Amino acid sequence: MTTHNGDYIELAITDEPPDPIHQLEKDQEYKATTALLTKLEDNNESSEEFIIYDSHDETKNKSKHENSLAIQALPSLIISVIGLVLAGNLMDELQHSEVFLKTTELFILLPILLNLKGNLEMNLAARFSTSSNLGELDYGPSRRSLMVGNLALLQVQSLVSGAIAGVASFALGLITKPGSSTSYYEMIFMTSSSMVSASFSSGILGIFMCVLILICRRFDIDPDNIACPLASSIGDIVTLVVLSSSAALLQKQMESIFSTLVFLVMFISIPLFGLIVWRNKHVKSLLFSGWTPLIIAMIISSLAGILLEAFVEQFKGVALLTPVLIGLAGNLGSIYASRISTCLHAETKESYRVVEYTLLAMNVPVQLVFMVVIWAFGMGQLQYNFWFFFSYFVISMICTWICLRIGKIMTLEFWKRGYDPDNYVIPYLTASIDVIGTVLLVSVFSVLTSTGATDMSMTARAATNTTTISL
Repeated sequence: MTTHNGDYIELAITDEPPDPIHQLEKDQEYKATTALLTKLEDNNESSEEFIIYDSHDETKNKSKHENSLAIQALPSLIISVIGLVLAGNLMDELQHSEVFLKTTELFILLPILLNLKGNLEMNLAARFSTSSNLGELDYGPSRRSLMVGNLALLQVQSLVSGAIAGVASFALGLITKPGSSTSYYEMIFMTSSSMVSASFSSGILGIFMCVLILICRRFDIDPDNIACPLASSIGDIVTLVVLSSSAALLQKQMESIFSTLVFLVMFISIPLFGLIVWRNKHVKSLLFSGWTPLIIAMIISSLAGILLEAFVEQFKGVALLTPVLIGLAGNLGSIYASRISTCLHAETKESYRVVEYTLLAMNVPVQLVFMVVIWAFGMGQLQYNFWFFFSYFVISMICTWICLRIGKIMTLEFWKRGYDPDNYVIPYLTASIDVIGTVLLVSVFSVLTSTGATDMSMTARAATNTTTISL
C-alpha cells in the first residue's frame, strides 16, 4: 500500500511468497504509484515529494547516507576544483607548446575530446556506483564480470568518440581556415592522436574509478558522493597529458605511414573490445545505446566553446573562472543525479529536499576557498573588489541551483520513459550547464564593465600593462 508521509510517498513491500494473485496486486500497485508520480509532477510538486519504494530492511538505515553526504562529498569537490585549476593551467601551457603551434587543429580537438571523455568517465562512475550500492560488487564472479564489461565498454566508447573528435576537429579546422593547406597525413595524425589519447586515458581512469568504488564499498562510503567529481577533474588532467605526449610522438612521424598503422591498430581493437562487451550480460545492452546523448552533448558544448572563444579575448578572467564555475556546478548536479538514480534502481528512499539543499550549501565553502586563492595569488590579473566577488558568488549559486534542478528533472523523466539515467542524464546535464554558465558569466562581466562597478575588459588590462612598461 502507498502512504504519504511528509517528504516521502512510501510503498511497503512485504516478503510474502509469490503467487499469481499477489503478483497481479503488486503490478497494479506499481501502476498506481507511477500514475501518482505523473500527477505530482504535473502539479509541480515533484520538487517537494518523490515516489520511492521501501522495504523493511531499508527502514533501519533511513537517512544513513544523507547524514554523511557533506563529510564525504566536500573533500572530493575541493580536489575537483584543484584539478580544474591545474587542468586550466596545463591547457594554457600546452597551447604555447611546439606541438600545438605546429598543428593548430589541436586547439579545436581539446574541448571536443575533453567533453566526450568526461561524459564517458562520469557515466562509468555513475553506473559502477549504482552497482556498488545495489550490492552487485559483493560477489566475486559478478564483480569481475562487471569490471571487465564496463572497462571494455569504456574502450569501445572512447575509441569511437576519439575518432569522432579527431575527424570533427579536422573538419572544423578546414571550415575556420578555408585557405590553409591540408593533407591526408594531417587528418590521420589528428584522428590517431585523438584515439590513442582517448583509449589510454580511459584505461587509466577506468581502472582508477573501479578501484576507488571498490574501496568505497569496503569502507561503507557512498561512491555517489565522490566518484563523479573525481572522474571529471582527474580525467581532464590525464587526457591532457596523454594527448600532448601522443601528439608529440606522432607529429615527428606525420609524413610517414606510422600514424596510419596506429590508426589501423586502434580501429581493429574496436570490434575486439566490442566482442567482450557483447558476451557480457551486464553491459551487452549498452553497446548500441547511449550514443545519442554523447553526440548531442558534444554539439551543445561546442556552442559553449564558440561563446567562450568569442569573449575570452574581450573580458578578463573568463578563461580562469569559467572551468571552475561550470565544473563545480556540474559536479554537484552529477552527484545529485547519481544519488537519485541509485535510489530508483535500489527502490530505497531519501529526503531529496535535504540532499538538494545540502549540495547547494556545499557550493559556498568551495567557491569561497577558490576566490580567496585567486585573490591571494593575483591570478587572472583581475580587479578584485566587492562587486566582482559578489557577482561571481551569485552566479555560482544560480548555476548550481539550475544544475541541481535540471539533474533531478532529467533523472525522473528518463526513468519514467524507461531509460537508465546513469547512461543518459550526465551528458545532457554537463552540456547544458556549459552554455548556461558561460552566458551568465559573460553577461555579468558585461554589466559590471558597462556600469563601472568593475572594469573586466581586456582593454583595461592592456592599458595597465602599457603604463607599467612605460614606467
